[in-house]
Amino acid sequence: MMQKCIAISTPGARFSALAVKENFRDSIRKVAELGYDAVELHIRDPHGIDADEIGSLLHQYRLPVPTIGTGQAYGEEGLSFADPDPVIRRKAVQRIQDQMDLASRLGIPRVTIGLIRGTVKPGADPNQAEERVQECMVECLDYNPAVTLILEPLNRYETSLYNDTASAKEVIDRIGKPNLKMLIDTFHMNIEEPDIIGSILGVRDYISHVHFADSNRWAPGCGHIDFKKIVRALRRIKYRGAICAEILPKPTSDECLRLTIEYFGKLGL
Repeated sequence: MMQKCIAISTPGARFSALAVKENFRDSIRKVAELGYDAVELHIRDPHGIDADEIGSLLHQYRLPVPTIGTGQAYGEEGLSFADPDPVIRRKAVQRIQDQMDLASRLGIPRVTIGLIRGTVKPGADPNQAEERVQECMVECLDYNPAVTLILEPLNRYETSLYNDTASAKEVIDRIGKPNLKMLIDTFHMNIEEPDIIGSILGVRDYISHVHFADSNRWAPGCGHIDFKKIVRALRRIKYRGAICAEILPKPTSDECLRLTIEYFGKLGL
């Protein structure tokens, strides 16, 4: 059985595709009351939150956390693995290691590597940028082998590094660490993959987490992506993890929460 999940954040997050941006006490309560099975936490800096309070809330509402989203460190602070400045790369590595510490403390199995990998800056050498990303990922992977890092293919408008499942699979194979897996996101796949179902089947042994967002990045069911086919493909590969909506808060935050859980029900989740 796959878990019905949604991504939430602390207040003030600049990243737009988050359904709820309130204090975690209110957000976690809302998610639980609507009937979600799990919640994905997006956290810019683990040192800026009360981990004990969050742990208590998760226990109170019996909500597991499949992964921690980390992209705000790039969007709001410019931290990335690909940056030519070694000081910035060091801060990015430290931030992911801090997230891994938080994950271990709260019993969260994964930490996402999304936007924090960065992109190739104008005039920079793409091969050198990729080498920097991989070096940083290896350092984090070795830091805590008990926490899995999940690399998310992101569309070309957000980064020039690892836009599709094929390129993500290639770097996962090259690094060769057991605690490096893949996060697939239907919004990005709709832009980059020639065949979403074929791509899912092609990386079946790499998928550790799944994001659902429709073609317009609204709640699933509000665009043109065929989620019934995607769910069938996930069942075919015997995926048993979370299906997490990482979506715009449209038409409103509360409405997208409701639309998502209702559509999850239509999909038989």
